[in-house]
Amino acid sequence: MMTVEILGFVSAFLTTFSFLPQAIQVIKTRDTESLSLAMYSIFTVGVAGWTVYGMVIQNSAVIVANMITLLLSSCILAIKVYNEIWLNRGSQTPSNANCAD
Repeated sequence: MMTVEILGFVSAFLTTFSFLPQAIQVIKTRDTESLSLAMYSIFTVGVAGWTVYGMVIQNSAVIVANMITLLLSSCILAIKVYNEIWLNRGSQTPSNANCAD
C-alpha cells in the first residue's frame, strides 16, 4: 500500500469515527434539540453523494468511510426528524387554548 493510500485510509477513519460519539449520544438520549435539522439533512445528502462518487472512481477509502458516515448521520437525522415531527407536534398548543369562552 502506498503512503498516499495510508493517508487516505487514516484520514477517512478519523473523520468517519468523529461522528461516533455524537451518534452514540443521540441514540442513548434521543436528545436532538440542539442539532440543526437543515445541517444534518444537507450533510447526509452530501455524504450520500460522496459515497456514489467513491463508487464511480472506485476508491475504497472514500467508499467505506462515507458508507459508515452515511449510516451514522442517517441515524442521527432519523431521530431528529422523528423528534421534530412526532414529539414537537404534541407539545404545541394553539395560542387560544387557555382562553375561557
